[in-house]
Amino acid sequence: MSVTQTTSSREAEVLDAVHGKLFIGGEWIDGEQGTIEVRDPATGEVIKEIANGSVEDGVRALDAAVAAQDAWARTPARVRGEILRKAFDLLQERKEEFALLMTMEMGKPLAEARGEVAYGGEFLRWFSEEAVRIDGRYSMTPEGTGQMIVTHRPVGPCFLITPWNFPLAMATRKLGPALAAGCTAVVKPATLTPLTTLAIVALLEEAGLPKGVVNVITTKSTGALSERLLADPRLRKVSFTGSTPVGVQLLKQAADNVLKSSMELGGNAPFVVFEDADLDKAVEGALLAKFRNIGQACTAANRFIVHESVADEFSRRIGEAVKAMKIGRGTEEGVQIGPLVEDKAVDNAVRLVESAVGDGATLVTGGKAIEGPGSFFEPTVLDGVTADMAVSIEEIFGPVVAIQRFSTEEDAVRLANATEYGLVGYVFTEDTKRGQRMIDLIDTGMMGLNVGVVSNAAGPFGGVKQSGLGREGGAEGIHEYLETKYTLMPNPFA
Repeated sequence: MSVTQTTSSREAEVLDAVHGKLFIGGEWIDGEQGTIEVRDPATGEVIKEIANGSVEDGVRALDAAVAAQDAWARTPARVRGEILRKAFDLLQERKEEFALLMTMEMGKPLAEARGEVAYGGEFLRWFSEEAVRIDGRYSMTPEGTGQMIVTHRPVGPCFLITPWNFPLAMATRKLGPALAAGCTAVVKPATLTPLTTLAIVALLEEAGLPKGVVNVITTKSTGALSERLLADPRLRKVSFTGSTPVGVQLLKQAADNVLKSSMELGGNAPFVVFEDADLDKAVEGALLAKFRNIGQACTAANRFIVHESVADEFSRRIGEAVKAMKIGRGTEEGVQIGPLVEDKAVDNAVRLVESAVGDGATLVTGGKAIEGPGSFFEPTVLDGVTADMAVSIEEIFGPVVAIQRFSTEEDAVRLANATEYGLVGYVFTEDTKRGQRMIDLIDTGMMGLNVGVVSNAAGPFGGVKQSGLGREGGAEGIHEYLETKYTLMPNPFA
């Protein structure tokens, strides 16, 4: 593996274009608590220093969002939509710069970063179109005693907390519907990958977004900032993507002010391969479902539940494909596996693999941290995994395939549902009726039936059980940022 140690002039140019400050009330300002170092996980080198905001900075950001709320809510939906569409167009013009920026701060291969630009941009375009489709109802009561009017209005200032693994798409997936609905926002990007969010907000500013509508706070004091803003009665919604334990804590804090809440939390996705599956499709789908974003996705397949009659062949094919994967810095030609986001992620992958092997699993390939600069871990395949192993219970968040075996359809469903999470499941079968049964029997908010990637801006993204509350994307997504109001008037014909 060869890792480039120095940033190129093109990389330096992209980094220099990113504002390293807080964005409050339409102004880029310094933070009150010094700076945050942003590192390239492929080299460990600091690539930029940005502002470290304080809790007080966060309150000022909320002040700006509150001040801008009424005017933004009254802004015609067509105008709001056109600003989002302008931002989408600008993003397409600069897609290479954004892809390179993501690769530098997060580590994903450049080809995948380009895919995220395309995917994340679609939320701007989709919700630019949804802004003008916020409708209501007008009807007579069933008894004929009055006329009912049902309308929708923006919930108000929002606190949007985004994760490090998809720094562009998670920002646009929250900002798109919030802005389309007429809400203002305070955005808190992940400390590990804040640069892309800062660049997206600068793009929105360029597209004509009024001052104060979106504000960005980068800070190391995430817990203190969240607690303070969620306690402020002027805040009306929180949207968070991240771990279930943090989401639970935020829900507890949000309860005091009865905040509207959207939570996209942890996952432990089953990937079920039945005996009648097309193995070519299943292997292709497995590689996408597991190794997209280096396995660092809440939608990543975590538990490969494979019928005993095809498990040996599936394991062999996956092992051969994984052995051939090129590892390196995401900017290098042909790289398929970049670094994990930080050394702690590598340590976690090592722990899970060693624990599984110690408990009787077979190591087919990989399984080790890679020495040298950067946070690299070999893509790994484990076979003979059982449901009681830590690698089956915990969310791996790394490039590890863990294969379990089953004998009956009932076993497959039981194993798939044996988790407190329920974000997404994947099923491969050529039996149409069986596929239809799995839609109802596997307890997840989303399913990929003979496909390895389900995310799409037009689809409602979200889970059940401890994987979260609410939906992002689709026609459903904008309603997470709207309140419903019912008005009754006398029957004018009575």
